[in-house]
Amino acid sequence: MENNKEKFDELSAYIDSLHATGHELIAVLHRAQHIFGYLPREVQEFVAEKLSIPVSKVYGVVTFYSFFTMEKKGKYVINVCLGTACFVRGADQIMKAFEERLGIHNGETTPDGKFTLSSLRCVGACGLAPVVQVNGKTYGNATIDTVDQILKEYEGD
Repeated sequence: MENNKEKFDELSAYIDSLHATGHELIAVLHRAQHIFGYLPREVQEFVAEKLSIPVSKVYGVVTFYSFFTMEKKGKYVINVCLGTACFVRGADQIMKAFEERLGIHNGETTPDGKFTLSSLRCVGACGLAPVVQVNGKTYGNATIDTVDQILKEYEGD
């Protein structure tokens, strides 16, 4: 992992600032994922050691909650909402269009590390259905044409 020392130092300082006892595990994991972008084994082991808890407990939390990931994500994470309101308005077709344009499937990252494609169950914006989010930026009333517009916005970067 690049810049390992600086990232681990930042995480260590955060944990120390909490005077953490293990009860702050979820907050620490959120911060760790923010710093590293994901939670690989060595980060989980570091957190377990700093909090004096078993690695199995850290792993259990990481694998239980869907917002934590052990896989490195692309620079741009595209989330297609597949909740009921979005799905009935064609979100499945939007997902297929992203898969075709990017040459990957839901849950995968492009070989160049630029895009990760994933799905969400609901983003709470049902009035804008179908919804696509890219790194938290929301695109409402998405269509298959919107897919190309969204990708063009990020491809040149």
